[in-house]
Amino acid sequence: MNLLVRLPNWLGDTVMAVPVLASLRAAWPQARVLAAGPWASLLAGQGLADVLLTYPRAWSGRLRAADAVPSERPDLAIILPNSFEAALAAWYWGARRRVGFAAQGRSWLLTDAVARDGVLRHQVDEYLMLVERAGVEVATREPTLAPPAADAAERTEVRRLLDEIDKSAAPGPRVGIHLGAAYGPAKLWPAARVAELCRLLAERGHTPILLGAPSDTDVAAAIAASAPVASLVGRDRPALLPALLSELDVVVSGDTGVAHLAAALGVRVVTLFGPTDPRLSAPRGRTTVVTHPVPCAPCFYRSCPIEHPCLDGIAPERVYTALALVTERAGVGASR
Repeated sequence: MNLLVRLPNWLGDTVMAVPVLASLRAAWPQARVLAAGPWASLLAGQGLADVLLTYPRAWSGRLRAADAVPSERPDLAIILPNSFEAALAAWYWGARRRVGFAAQGRSWLLTDAVARDGVLRHQVDEYLMLVERAGVEVATREPTLAPPAADAAERTEVRRLLDEIDKSAAPGPRVGIHLGAAYGPAKLWPAARVAELCRLLAERGHTPILLGAPSDTDVAAAIAASAPVASLVGRDRPALLPALLSELDVVVSGDTGVAHLAAALGVRVVTLFGPTDPRLSAPRGRTTVVTHPVPCAPCFYRSCPIEHPCLDGIAPERVYTALALVTERAGVGASR
């Protein structure tokens, strides 16, 4: 049996799709599973799919990737994105059964167009509705990924990077603080708040480490200028991300893909929610959600039109208390 899963386009959504792949694998352990999506490569070595196709976001690249799909006609395609293009690609690949949500006028391309019933569900559970429509029993509702092996090349490279940046740091728990958010600036905790948290962490024996993409370099530099903090911003890359997160004791992040990936890898996560709803997208696993209730949240705006009260109102002391509690419960101490 040949199965096709068109993965979502974003990192966090791809992680939340892991239970879909796990359920299909449990139902048909001998099936040949192809998973296609921009973040598919992060699932390598997890035993969830036999073929991982990095499916780009740009249309020109997608046309080339579509022709790279093996010629075996899929018996079943689970189409997780709501786009017209995702359904069209499954039809182009000749999938006999195509299961996806009825959206964007694409129902005629699907053999099973699943209508939403208006009930608000966590994204994981929404994706699993498609699995259930295909007649597959849900095997898990929590994304779980195995971290890279301790002796893997990626872990060795990450340890070298960490040794370079925190030689003079206190030998306490490493706390990664992720700065970015592809969604938009509305999900970002203000830099002044991050700097204050870094000062608290350093004063109390933790090692704060800034994480982020090259686009976060200026913000990281401003924070480092006012607080004792190490930085790996712009120095890692997507292929190293699972290894990097696995070397940390706690990750502090907004509602981002990094938070979802860290939680799936078994890392303790403190997630700050503002414009989005944790009931719909909080990472599942070892996660503590911190919010500051305001009348306008959740608004789902990508950019806040006012003073950003939902995230600016989260005090660093609250975040420190949350992460100190999870490290204490886990027995994380000065291990370096």
